[in-house]
Amino acid sequence: MGKGQELFGIIQGSTYADLRKRSAEEIVGIGFPGYAIGGLSVGEPQEIMFEMLEALQGIIPEEAPRHLMGVGFAQDILGAIRYGMDLFDCVIPTRLARHGSFLTLEGKTSIRQARFERDFTPIDSECDCYACKNFTRAYIRHLFWAREILAMQLLTIHNLRFFMRLLERVRREILAE
Repeated sequence: MGKGQELFGIIQGSTYADLRKRSAEEIVGIGFPGYAIGGLSVGEPQEIMFEMLEALQGIIPEEAPRHLMGVGFAQDILGAIRYGMDLFDCVIPTRLARHGSFLTLEGKTSIRQARFERDFTPIDSECDCYACKNFTRAYIRHLFWAREILAMQLLTIHNLRFFMRLLERVRREILAE
């Protein structure tokens, strides 16, 4: 291990609570500095994912960081935080951007829509990212239809900042409790 790197044990078990618990108990028994939960967010309904996270309650040490792998939609992340998840990773911000979509608290929206052709407002008026501060929906839509890579880059910048802002807000709310 390099300096500043940690190895996380990965808990598996599909959508079977008994297998998840057994996996968690055995992985925790080895003793890792952190734990990752894998094999979820692969098509199962959200409520099943949350059931699997609930099944792990009381098994993973409270002081250990918990990484829910591959989860990238705001509602999934917010729900998973309620079950003690700390870290998340996903391709969603870039995948959506490649297909012309951006994220706001209202959900996913496509820049390809005709209604944005003359919309000279930012992607999200409350966002402080480079894309929102410097470009309009109309311009980004134009770039997208012109197949300019800048459109996808700007949408990616915005989508990543969306998640940063969301988690900053969650952190403030947790600290305020």
